[in-house]
Amino acid sequence: MKFRLLAFSLTSLVVVIFDPSHRFVEAAPINGAVRVDGSSTVFPISEAVAEDFGAMHKSVRVTVGTSGTGGGFKKFCSGEIDVNNASRQIRDSELEQCRKNKITFIELPVAIDGLTVVVNPSNNFASKISLKDLKRIWEPNSKVKLWSDVNESWPKEKIQLFGPGPDSGTFDYFTEDVVGKAKSCRTDYTASEDDNMIIKGVAASRFSLGYFGHGYYMSNKNKVKALLIDGGKAPVEPTDANIANGTYPLARPLYIYVSVASTTKPQVDAFVNYYLENAKRLSTETGYLPLSDNDYKTAGDRYAKKTPGASAPKRKPSKS
Repeated sequence: MKFRLLAFSLTSLVVVIFDPSHRFVEAAPINGAVRVDGSSTVFPISEAVAEDFGAMHKSVRVTVGTSGTGGGFKKFCSGEIDVNNASRQIRDSELEQCRKNKITFIELPVAIDGLTVVVNPSNNFASKISLKDLKRIWEPNSKVKLWSDVNESWPKEKIQLFGPGPDSGTFDYFTEDVVGKAKSCRTDYTASEDDNMIIKGVAASRFSLGYFGHGYYMSNKNKVKALLIDGGKAPVEPTDANIANGTYPLARPLYIYVSVASTTKPQVDAFVNYYLENAKRLSTETGYLPLSDNDYKTAGDRYAKKTPGASAPKRKPSKS
């Protein structure tokens, strides 16, 4: 278990105002609720932010849900939540729903993740796997049933598959980047939007295979084993350095989406500012990779100006 030191920024519990009569006036502490939902991958970062922020602002109640990126966007685009955690960028259909409901948003990148493919620690035959083989395993109507169907030298044992459900941004990312089409996937696997359930499944079966975000892997390295990923050049280990420099084939940015309307609420505005001020530290503490200082500055500037829309053009899937 990791222990984190609560860090306090210059954002204070109360605001001190100087008025023309030369008196200092102490404004009321901020209070109210901040509603956050969405990606289970981004959840550890947002939860850490909520804990630290809540320690400073005891009158503010921050709730962080894990309904998946897609599930979060359903709530976000209907105005039910203030912030959506997302492990992928917003889809055109979700964007249209936001427009329909007049929900304007600010997209803010907060960290870098490396989607990690794992097996049971007792698996002594597989140490690496190619994107092509992952596609063969996970594509619709896959003929791969046994480990030996992937590599004839591997056991003739059924592969027990665990992975995110269809409301997960990780599912969307994996199917688009690895299978070749978003939401295109075999259905005979154990699905969950809760990465902890995927970890439990893989840890319980010797012949299992699953995937989830790097932060969850880093917190559960004693329960599962990560496979090296071969994107066509050479197998690459999902280390911090390889994810940060882009050599790991399944590296991706993580985001929060903030409702512009919600930023008029002092507690939401303070929460998002605190998030951006501390994302570098807290993404590292929760097992993810921070953005560059310049990227955080850019995100901070965009938020300060309340610049709506995406922070960058939509990324194209890698070729598997």
